[in-house]
Amino acid sequence: MASVAEWIEGARPRTLPTALAPVIAGTGAAGAVGGVVWWKALLALIVAVALVLGVNFANDYSDGIRGTDDDRVGPMRLVGSGAAAPALVKMVAFACFGVAMLAGLVLAATTAWWIVLVGLLCVAGAWFYTGGSRPYGYLGYGEVAVFVFFGLVAVLGTEFVQTGSVTLVGLWCAIGIGSLTTAVLVANNLRDIPTDEVAGKVTLAVRLGDRRTRRLYLALVVVPFLLCIPLALQHPAALLGLVAIPMALRAYIPVRSGDTGLALIGTLRDTGLALLGWAILVTVGLNAG
Repeated sequence: MASVAEWIEGARPRTLPTALAPVIAGTGAAGAVGGVVWWKALLALIVAVALVLGVNFANDYSDGIRGTDDDRVGPMRLVGSGAAAPALVKMVAFACFGVAMLAGLVLAATTAWWIVLVGLLCVAGAWFYTGGSRPYGYLGYGEVAVFVFFGLVAVLGTEFVQTGSVTLVGLWCAIGIGSLTTAVLVANNLRDIPTDEVAGKVTLAVRLGDRRTRRLYLALVVVPFLLCIPLALQHPAALLGLVAIPMALRAYIPVRSGDTGLALIGTLRDTGLALLGWAILVTVGLNAG
């Protein structure tokens, strides 16, 4: 039976910035037009965290039963290591999805019922990333889904439930958050290219190869800082987002140096920190004064 520490590690806490950052940025965009509703922001945060935990446990389960995690380079996995029964990990994943749906139902009931459909699409996207007979994460479409769900949907959805509309500022934030969140996945898949090739998991990194994947990572990391310019045209203090550049550079150094395997784990952590830092700094800038 897995210990508490193993369950915590299995939840992949390093990925939590991908849940926190979209809600922070979406709330920042709402605040820029004076529309922050804190209890809705909190519910949006519950939805985001529950979905991220759910997708992490779902991936653990699906990759584990397929044998993809039998020869892992990164942190331990509950099913792949044999620490927890697959059925139990699957149950925990769906419990997380259930929490996300309950919080989402409250937001839908107080905003717009079509949000229920968006929530169902998010849960389906989380499950079928590595679940089902033809998981899209094994076909190279994971990065697109992450950009859409954790960038566009999460940021603009957070803004919408608080203000009833979306703005151009919210869109710029969504693209920036989506790019950095996608960079987290790209770094993860860059690390796993050798083992994914053996397991038949054809991620975008496997399709592109090592060198082009590193270039893609750099492009994704640069995008949010370029977006500080259009954001600053309306809110000059949004240039605070540039303060996160050193964090992004720290994340990029191992990628630029050609590091592989375990040496890229720091990149995952630092990309997440850059993501969170950019979201916080831009939010402060959008609401300055």
